[in-house]
Order: sequence, then structure tokens, then C-alpha cells
Amino acid sequence: MDQPDTPRSTTNIDEVLGKIERVRQARRHKFYLRDERITLSHGSGGKATHNLIEGVFAPAFANPLLDRMDDAATFTVDEPGAALAFTTDTYVVSPLFFPGGDIGQLAVHGTVNDLAMAGARPLYLSAGFILEEGFPIADLRRIVDSMAAAASEAGVTIVTGDTKVVQRGKADGLFINTAGIGVQRATWALGQAHVVPGDKVLVNGTVGDHGIAIMLAREALEIEADVVSDTAPLYSLVADLLAAAGPHLHCLKDPTRGGVATALNEIALGSEVSIALDEHAIPVRPDVRGACEILGLDPLTIANEGKLLAVVAAERAEAALQAMRAHPLGQAAAIIGEVRAEPAAMVFLRTDIGGTRVLDMLVGDPLPRIC
Repeated sequence: MDQPDTPRSTTNIDEVLGKIERVRQARRHKFYLRDERITLSHGSGGKATHNLIEGVFAPAFANPLLDRMDDAATFTVDEPGAALAFTTDTYVVSPLFFPGGDIGQLAVHGTVNDLAMAGARPLYLSAGFILEEGFPIADLRRIVDSMAAAASEAGVTIVTGDTKVVQRGKADGLFINTAGIGVQRATWALGQAHVVPGDKVLVNGTVGDHGIAIMLAREALEIEADVVSDTAPLYSLVADLLAAAGPHLHCLKDPTRGGVATALNEIALGSEVSIALDEHAIPVRPDVRGACEILGLDPLTIANEGKLLAVVAAERAEAALQAMRAHPLGQAAAIIGEVRAEPAAMVFLRTDIGGTRVLDMLVGDPLPRIC
């Protein structure tokens, strides 16, 4: 019988804890928040959001689970073998209905995907609704029905919830909060502190679809583009990746707010590595690229809701890629870059014209309220 590949030594606990502690110390000195008031940029998922989290929330709530800054907290409970993941998210997307989805569907997908990024199978969700006085019951029923269908598709059950109503003009119709819990299926350490030089970076498909779909629906721009949101539940794809790559799968992250650029910068910071991307290898739909060129936007900073980034040891990257491409949500998957040792905490893009530029987190907020 063939012996399984031996994973490289990436789970040395002292090394990982050392990385987390160094990043924690860096936060204390680097992320002094100079802003005196909240702006829309603080909700973009980019640099302003990062600075807000590191300057206000992270120091106040610091603990070993939160300090990892992964998409979901992972932990064990007293019962033997019970390893869980827990996450929460709030949805304020505008408009509530958009090409390819709606706020209810998005609330389910976003939360189950955060659990999936921890290598966990989603099980249960909570749902909290903040309703504005005067909101049409017919629209609420449509959103709730969509949410129920999305939960059924994702294999989760909504088991608890809450409803609040605020005065007219105080909630822009409807906001939704969801929290989710799942059981871990990755039996090895997985997260942005476990990435090492030599790893390959994969994406499961075209980037920027969701953000551009929202922008075109909201702004009624005279741009001819047939773009729909990519919102989708990703756990079944993650399950295939876990099976194909095993412990060689080091990190998963969904590039939602702030896009691919911000997600990879967070990984580079969390693992003290450099990430080099090949621009020509990154899949972008022509309509999305064209809209970005017209609007002066970078597809790599635009939000996604049905995409994931996987960081995999080089020896299993091709197997992971083939597993992605065999799945309906990964047919356009690609290897888009690699991890390097230096310079730490930076992301670079090798451009189509042969140059190299630093790819920073999203700065500002070209499109608020996309999720």
C-alpha cells in the first residue's frame, strides 16, 4: 500500500505562537488609530478597517483565539474529540436585491464560508434582524424565504434569532446579523499563521464579480456588462480540498471586503512572509475587467462572495488545483502565486508588462456596503 505523503513541518507550535506574539507586539506599536470619527472607509475591509480593528478592538479583546485573526475562531471543548469553529458577521448590503442574490442569501453564504475557511463543516446559524419601520412585509418574506433556501443548500439549520425594529430612516430597510458554529474537519493546524515559504497560492475562480455586480446595480451606471454576484456556499469545495491536499493545505481565506489584495496582505502579515503574484495568472472576467478600467478600480481590491484563496505546499498544489477544477465552484481555478521568505509582510504583483509592484491593502472605500 502506498504511504501518504509526509507533510512538511509547518505546525511547530512554538514557531506559530512566536509568529502570533510578534504580530501582536507589532500591532501595539504600529496601529495607533489617528482618526477621531468613524468614516465609511472603516467598513471597507481594507487598510482603514484593519487599522480600526488593530487600534481599537484587538487591544481591548486580546486573547489567544482572537489574536490569530482568522475568519473563525477554532477551539476544543471538554468532550473528547469535539473541535469546533465559531464566527459572526453582519450584513448591510445595498441594494437588498442584486443580480445573483439578495441580503438573506448573502448572510447565510458569508457566515458558512467563514466557518469553511477554518476547515469546519457548518452546522447551525443564528439570525438577527434589524428592521426599519415601514419596511414592506412582502420584501421581508422574500428575503427570509431566500435565506431559508440558502441554509438548506448549505446544509445548515437556523436555530435561534432575534428581531428589532427601529424608527423610519434609521436602518435603510433591513440589516441582518448571523453567527455560525461548525465542527472542524481539518485535523491539523490551519490558518494564516501556518503559511511558509515555498507554498503556492490558489484561487477557485474569477475575482471581483460580486463587488462590480453590486456597483452596477446600485449606481445605475451606463456600462454594458452582464455581471452577477458570485455568492455561493463553499464548504463542499473545501471538503474536496481537504481530501486532496490534507495537511499540506496550510491556509484558507475568502477574499470578501478588500478583495484578494487585502486578504493576501493579512496572510503575509500573519505568517511574516512575502507573497508574489502573477497578474496574468489571476482569472478576471472581461466584463469585470472592463468595468474596473472605466471606473478606475483594481479587480484585486474588489469584493468576492463565492471565492476562496488556498495556500498549499508546492508538492500538493497541482492535486489541489485539479480538485478545485473538478468542482462546479472551481472550474476556473488557478495557481496565481507563491510564498517567499522576504521581505516579510508584503505582497507583490508581477505585471503583464514585466514589471513588479507592491500590492497593498485596499485604501479608501470605492464601494461601501457590498456585504
